[in-house]
Amino acid sequence: MSQFSLKPDAPDEAQPEQQQHEAAEPGALALSADDFSSLEERILRAVNLVKRERQIRTEAEERAAQAEARLREQLHLTENAQKELDALRAERDQVRQRVERLVAQLETLEL
Repeated sequence: MSQFSLKPDAPDEAQPEQQQHEAAEPGALALSADDFSSLEERILRAVNLVKRERQIRTEAEERAAQAEARLREQLHLTENAQKELDALRAERDQVRQRVERLVAQLETLEL
């Protein structure tokens, strides 16, 4: 029986407190709903912004990877062109030396 007598006392003490919260809650809920709606909009904008930024970053990384691949290819082509240029210059020097020897021989014949 003492259990039954304690239960009604506890809710009576809490009831005035609950009534005060209930009286304050409708206005607070309306404000909270507006605040929540505003917060929800800001979160959605932030989520969309992050999605766009991630997409832009992914596209930029893809472009960078393509550019690096083209750069490596161009570097390879440049190295090959440089080697060919060096070989052609060496060949030109050899031809020049041969022509100079031939011209020198021809000059000795004319004298």
